[in-house]
Amino acid sequence: MTLRQISVDPVGSIAGRDLTRFRIALRDLRTLATILDWLAVQEPPRVVHDVVTQDEYTHDVIVPWSERLVLVFDTT
Repeated sequence: MTLRQISVDPVGSIAGRDLTRFRIALRDLRTLATILDWLAVQEPPRVVHDVVTQDEYTHDVIVPWSERLVLVFDTT
């Protein structure tokens, strides 16, 4: 089984350094479990704010990062 790499696609105006930082940090995370572990070790720790069900298999996991930046993970 091949697991997909997480792509980081900006929506809106995001500083280049922030985009690069997220692409590097997320490139080796392959499952929701590894993403949640990564969020927990951030300073300060980040938590899931909401999960939006798209259909029976797909969910969007929403994580506030800063006042103007939100991470959304599309999970299947």
